[in-house]
Amino acid sequence: MGGLIAKIRSGDWLTRERMRLWALCVLAISVIAVLYLLATANGLSDYQGRPLGSDFSNVYAAGSFVIEGHPARPYDWAWQGAREQEIFGTGTQFYGWHYPPFFLFIAGTLATMPYLLALALWQGVTLVLYLVSIGAIVLAQNPALAAPMIPVRGGVKIDSWLLLALAYPAVLVNIGHGHNGFLTAALLGGALAFLNRWSVFAGILFGLLSYKPQFGLLIPLALIAGGYWRAVIAAGATVVALIGFTTLAFGMEVWSAFFDSTYLTRVEVLEAGATGWQKIQSVFSWVRMWGGSVPLAYAVQGAVTLVAAGAIVWLWRSDAPYGLKAALLAIGAILATPYSLDYDMMVLAPAMAFLAADGMARGFLPWEKSALALLWFAPLFARAVAEQTLMPIGVWAMLLVFALVLRRARGVGAVTPQQATA
Repeated sequence: MGGLIAKIRSGDWLTRERMRLWALCVLAISVIAVLYLLATANGLSDYQGRPLGSDFSNVYAAGSFVIEGHPARPYDWAWQGAREQEIFGTGTQFYGWHYPPFFLFIAGTLATMPYLLALALWQGVTLVLYLVSIGAIVLAQNPALAAPMIPVRGGVKIDSWLLLALAYPAVLVNIGHGHNGFLTAALLGGALAFLNRWSVFAGILFGLLSYKPQFGLLIPLALIAGGYWRAVIAAGATVVALIGFTTLAFGMEVWSAFFDSTYLTRVEVLEAGATGWQKIQSVFSWVRMWGGSVPLAYAVQGAVTLVAAGAIVWLWRSDAPYGLKAALLAIGAILATPYSLDYDMMVLAPAMAFLAADGMARGFLPWEKSALALLWFAPLFARAVAEQTLMPIGVWAMLLVFALVLRRARGVGAVTPQQATA
């Protein structure tokens, strides 16, 4: 047992060969799972009667209202549910539309296409954007990481970072749900990758991330603490522009409908757990899953959010390596919100890219490599384990790595090049 703990502590068990094997296995499983869903589909629904790309159905249905000139109707659950059943069948379960009106532009565009084409285009384009953002992080933080090539069968070779990014289990979860995790990761990762070089461009990306406002709680604090005022102004201007264009296109009614709908979203989806506690990867859900009251869940979530905010302000004001600041903000972005699902764990990919680049350059401290491996695997089994055992391992993994980043930033322990993965 002592030897096992020592290996987990050092991370020596995490060799390049094991990383390659596990990544290829997860990638193969992902491809097989997607092909199985398509092969067993019945029209636009999968073998369980759910729309293919389940959550994308609400985007497509909302977009159809935009085309018809009724952009406020997606926020009315009766209208939205009826339209989903009209498109996918009367037995279709309800998938609510909870996004700010900005996102109606994308929904309306996608709804002009046949459903399966729209789904494929949505996932394909945003997947490429996600991979580009991870590549930008790797090249900016540690160009040497782009050099190692992992051979696969048939003489084909692939960059190690690209294989790990493609095989990251949250990719499969996101594709299965037809969700927007790729876009969220691309915007956050891209903004962090370019912040020190093109701060205005980074600010625009941060502003576009407002389509998922729950992930932006700590971003202004980090930018202000770090003195990135051009990015702050660009982000603010982007949000103002989005509000203006949306109002001009859809009128004030759409904003009233959106804000009215947030009550049901908060009460039914979040507080009552209509989505399922095992799906929500947050401290709030952890407390509720273990039987805690709504006020207690908000109190604990609020405490974690405040601690995360304080840690991020401290770190972004310090002279710590930028990669650690970016990683902490990416992890803090998901820890700070009470509502994030397992497909939203895509935002952890940029954090892992920054941490891997820093570790390869300066060495890893004890427990770090094993913790990163746990975080990488977490989306694969976080939902299933929480459902069967009530153990929120996804949340625990995020909290663990958040704490380890702070330890690394404080310089606890010696970080030497000899500790780096070969």
